[in-house]
Amino acid sequence: MKQSIGPQTMLYPAPMLLVGTYDENGRANVMTCAWGGICSSDPICVTVSLREATYSYHNIVRAQAYTISVPSASLVKQVDFVGLKSGRDTDKFAALGWTATKAEHVDAPYVEECPLVLECKVVRTVELGLHTMFIGQVMDVKADAGIMREKGHLDIPALDAICFDPNNGHYYAAGAPLGKAFSIGEEL
Repeated sequence: MKQSIGPQTMLYPAPMLLVGTYDENGRANVMTCAWGGICSSDPICVTVSLREATYSYHNIVRAQAYTISVPSASLVKQVDFVGLKSGRDTDKFAALGWTATKAEHVDAPYVEECPLVLECKVVRTVELGLHTMFIGQVMDVKADAGIMREKGHLDIPALDAICFDPNNGHYYAAGAPLGKAFSIGEEL
């Protein structure tokens, strides 16, 4: 029998994302975000949900664009640092020695050191209480050769993405493959 634990932020795994924006002076900023994911396949859209208090929130509202850089587990300390600092007070790219690369299709920077990047144009904004959801149409995806397999598919174990447990405050690496989707069920 299941035990009720009340409403909580418990949809696992939560991806660790780095949201890239430019401020009003053109300075690159990046923030750590776990409230994000895929929301449409046609058009291809993803979301990030931010609090209005964040520096990045205002940058997205102004530019109507953002990037999502997906960090590998080897960057977990840097990802945590990004979440501890505000872009109002800290140039996080400079502090970490990261490269802010200008996106080709939107007015936002991405983290060159991350193996996977999505360039997003805001197509809708939804106010949800404490957070605002920015729905971004994916204008381009960029991936390092080292995480690519045949036919433009990603090698997920090579990506080694970071997941977040918001209730216990821990980071995890994405797990090992379990089987081929839409086929392992055929065995039953």
